[in-house]
Parts: sequence; structure tokens; C-alpha cells
Amino acid sequence: MKKFHPGYALYERQLKREISRGRPVEHVAIILDGNRRFARKMGLPSVLGHRKGADTLESVLDWCLDLKIKHITVYAFSTENFNRCEEEKSYLFDLMKRKLLELAISERIHLNRVKIRAIGRIDLLPRDLQEAITKAEIATKSYDNINFNVAMAYGGQGELADAARELAWQVKAGSIRAKDVNEEIIGRYLYPHNDNSVPKVDLIIRTGGELRTSNFLPWQANGNECAAYFCAPYWPEFRKVDFMRAVRTAQGRKVPCDQQA
Repeated sequence: MKKFHPGYALYERQLKREISRGRPVEHVAIILDGNRRFARKMGLPSVLGHRKGADTLESVLDWCLDLKIKHITVYAFSTENFNRCEEEKSYLFDLMKRKLLELAISERIHLNRVKIRAIGRIDLLPRDLQEAITKAEIATKSYDNINFNVAMAYGGQGELADAARELAWQVKAGSIRAKDVNEEIIGRYLYPHNDNSVPKVDLIIRTGGELRTSNFLPWQANGNECAAYFCAPYWPEFRKVDFMRAVRTAQGRKVPCDQQA
């Protein structure tokens, strides 16, 4: 359970003032770690940890809107997660399906013009979850206020392999000359396919105390002075002040001389 101390609201306002004076942070990526450990700590079934984590994710969308963050990408289900037991996977897939269908008709999503996209090897997911993804994407495809990217069946190396495969086909077909392939062109073939690719990341947050980025957005996070923020709270315990401290950390990263005003 999240605990709020008497000075919490005051500290939150202070952080917001500091952030408002800093450089914009446009793209935040989050590794949602610690749902199962949170459940064990609370003496709950692991599936309830995932449910609590889904509630936190809804709050994060509100925080991004409040701080005018343009892009948020969350690591919801990795390709390695397919190794989990069938019962847990079934619960996770059903939870993601229900949340996506709720978002597709959410007044808050439409009022704030939130564009929802799934990235990853979506074809590996159950058919009903794929259909929920399609509904959410179609319902919000015209929006441009904030982009909410959900990484499902995602792996960073797999994304690069898929992009290289598609580029190889384009070169073979004569649509692209091999000598013209550069970083910009590669970026066009990253997820999601046939759409504007996920942009460079300014900040990666990982909850749960782990100090690694676990194959998450390796292309988008490297070479961009991306800040990494690792924090102890399990994902269901993650608070707005934790999020704001992470954003403040990203604002304080060193800017290369050629990018300084």
C-alpha cells in the first residue's frame, strides 16, 4: 500500500516547480518490475500484484499528462516472459486485454487525445489480445497529444533483427541502396512497423531495485544521453514523487556541447 506522509503534497509541488524550470523530457520508458515480489511481501497471490501494477500504470498516464510528457513506453510483457507458467500468462493476457478494451472507450483517453500503440512481436500473442490491441489502436489512431506505447512480446534484440530483416528485403527489392543505409533509415524500420517509429528515449525508469535495462529499447536509448533511474519501490508501490524525481534526474543529465543553447 502506498503511504503518504503529511509533507507529500508540499514536496510534490516543489518537484513540479523544479521540473517546470528544467529542460523538457519528452520520452519516458518504464520497466514495470516487482509485481510478483510486491504480492509476496503483502501475502497476496501473484496475480493480484499484476492487478495492482495495472492500477499504477493508469496513474502514470495522468502524471505524464500533468508534466506534459509527449511519449511514454512501458515494458508490459517481454519475449522472455513467455517462459512463465501457463496460469500466470493466461491471467496477464486477460488483464492486458481487459485494460486495452477499457482504454479504447475511456472518456479520459479520448478527452486527452492519447494515442495507444502496441510494439513487439504482436503475432505471438493470443488472438483475442491481438483484437483488443487493434481496437485500442484504431480508436485512438488520430490523436497526437501523448503517445502511449505498450511493449508486448517485446525484446530489443528481436526488434533490431526484425528491422534488419525488413531492410534486407528492401535492399534486395531495390527500394533502398545498401550504401544509403544509415541510422535514420534503420530507425524507420523499428517498431511499430508501417507507422512512426518510437522516438529516442530521454529517460528509462526501472522499479523493484534491479540495476539493468533488460533488453528494453536498446536502439532508442543508446546514443541519446538517455538517463537511467533505478529505484527500490516495487511497481505497485511507485508514487508520483518517485516518477517526478526520475524526471528531475533526466533533466540534470549532462548535455553534449553541440546540443547546448
